[in-house]
Amino acid sequence: MAERRVNVGWAEGLHARPASIFVRATTASGVPVTIAKTGGDPVNAASMLAVLGLGAQGGEEIVLASEAEGAEAALDRLAKLVAEGLDELPETV
Repeated sequence: MAERRVNVGWAEGLHARPASIFVRATTASGVPVTIAKTGGDPVNAASMLAVLGLGAQGGEEIVLASEAEGAEAALDRLAKLVAEGLDELPETV
């Protein structure tokens, strides 16, 4: 299983707009990904409600994981998006 641990770069955490950006990027990757707080239960990273339900705060560590083919590259892109707290969906995701 491929896994990335990353700190949330958005000051407000994974709420509203940042969560929407993240979920769209996850969906666009075409790879099934889970997201969890460190030590918490993983949830579907392509589900807006599940991502919002995590309550991940700015600076908090999250874990992205996938067992699918292409997971390494997809997780690298998603981890970068989360760590940098980008304000819009990058073209390369």
